[in-house]
Amino acid sequence: MAKRGKPNRSQRSTTGVVEVPSGTRPDGPVAGVYYIDTGDCELIPDQDNSNGWLLKINGVMSSHIDLADPLFLDFEYMRWIAALVESRWPPEQKPKLRALHLGGGACSMARYFHAAYPEARQVVVELDGKLADYVRGWFDLPKAPLLRLRVGEARQVTESLTPDTRDLIIRDVFAGAFTPRALTTREFTAHADAVLAPEGLYVVNSGDAPDLKNARADAATIADTFEHTMIIADPAMLKGRRYGNMIMAGSHAPFGDDPTLARKLLGGGVPAHIWDDAKVRSFAAGTPVRHDPVAVPAADPSIIG
Repeated sequence: MAKRGKPNRSQRSTTGVVEVPSGTRPDGPVAGVYYIDTGDCELIPDQDNSNGWLLKINGVMSSHIDLADPLFLDFEYMRWIAALVESRWPPEQKPKLRALHLGGGACSMARYFHAAYPEARQVVVELDGKLADYVRGWFDLPKAPLLRLRVGEARQVTESLTPDTRDLIIRDVFAGAFTPRALTTREFTAHADAVLAPEGLYVVNSGDAPDLKNARADAATIADTFEHTMIIADPAMLKGRRYGNMIMAGSHAPFGDDPTLARKLLGGGVPAHIWDDAKVRSFAAGTPVRHDPVAVPAADPSIIG
């Protein structure tokens, strides 16, 4: 299942492990396999783009970077996210966007938003500290405070943040085929909501199989938290005909009817459609909202029986 990349892209694997001395970081990208804290990753030259690099993490395609053009997004789902964000905050208005990225990879979206919104302040949360250090060495990332890489678990970091301090939160975290459950529950979504400004935007990359069980649960949970919702996906995914990704969003501010957004989504290599709030709620109808597990009280040792 192509959770985070193109479903049919041909990928030429490199060979060989790249040894990086302890306490140092790479000086630019070098093809090969790298050992990281959570396993391994592989950096692969893009055969179709001399400036492009693909990043696999534990065998799963994660990210694409164009070193010459941060505004080039190779993965369709990232283009959908960018189009949605730009519909809410047109770059020509030069907003001082405050963004939190849960899930780092190669920081493709963070590079994009830095180029589109030069005054943005962004934090990328990455669980794997070694990967975060490698990404800093491989790619031309903006420096702090414009872009900070914070090593940590996404839920713990989100719960530690001050309320009303972010305009945008993007959840793009995968462990295998799906997002870790702790990042999909109503309780976590409420934490994200609290961190957002009143008109903030919560965006998730929801990967699923054709049965769409996971997507319906994600939609139900987001719809239970936010007054306004939206789904962006290609028609085959919306009809449950393939494995793939849906982009879901929640906000307390209406999304409105933006014809420019619809045109952008239809104009990509994989044309996408928009489901408005009514369609999202119809799609999620009857699906239980996800919740954190209920803690079982410890047995009282004074009770014998």
